[in-house]
Amino acid sequence: MLDLKDKVAMITGAAQGIGRACAESFARAGAYLFLVDIDQDSIRKTAKEFNDSGFDCLALGVDISSLNQVEEAVRKALDKLKKIDILINNAGITRDALLLRMKEEDWDKVLAVNLKGVFNCTKVVSRAMVKQRAGSIVNIASIIGQIGNAGQANYAASKAGVIGFAKSAARELAARQITVNAIAPGFIKTRMTESLSEEVKNKMLERIPLGRFAEPEEVADLAVFLAGSSARYITGQVFRVDGGMVM
Repeated sequence: MLDLKDKVAMITGAAQGIGRACAESFARAGAYLFLVDIDQDSIRKTAKEFNDSGFDCLALGVDISSLNQVEEAVRKALDKLKKIDILINNAGITRDALLLRMKEEDWDKVLAVNLKGVFNCTKVVSRAMVKQRAGSIVNIASIIGQIGNAGQANYAASKAGVIGFAKSAARELAARQITVNAIAPGFIKTRMTESLSEEVKNKMLERIPLGRFAEPEEVADLAVFLAGSSARYITGQVFRVDGGMVM
């Protein structure tokens, strides 16, 4: 297990799914957790569970699509923790519909959370990292941002944007020894995939050479590696965790 003792890790969308798995992996690696989620009740419950288990944790309810809310949350965290070493841009939503039927508000909402939210968090947190002359940023994208998917034009556009943003930010921040990378997960075992019919699951599995969905922890463990000292010479890269679906 990588040692992230004395590191502060900010994780967005941390109340469930990949975000929750990231929180668990970073906690086991010794990091202090700064957890963010739009669902205030869920993130407070999550934080209590971590604190009760002996892991130090600060949690705040934040709508990351609001720059003001992100700035206020990061200010509170820095007042208490003095630094943020790691940023995991994980929070994201879907509002699926075929392009000709997609509502403007569903396009706007997905781009606001999935892409603008990454911009907001990176912009604010990187200020502190630049002063520290060190930091690691990992964006959770999706293979849909690389291959597209019918009914997910908004989601695909947002995740493609997250990948392009990571590459641009990596170039801008490298001089301050801040790395920026992206992870593009494939199908992950979550409550969403568990609720699918066996027919739909089987069709998905046919596209995956390894023949199974990924566990959230398999994405989280890669995020921990990319945030650690062993990955200090890796930046501007996209790592697919998809069981070989896209080769």
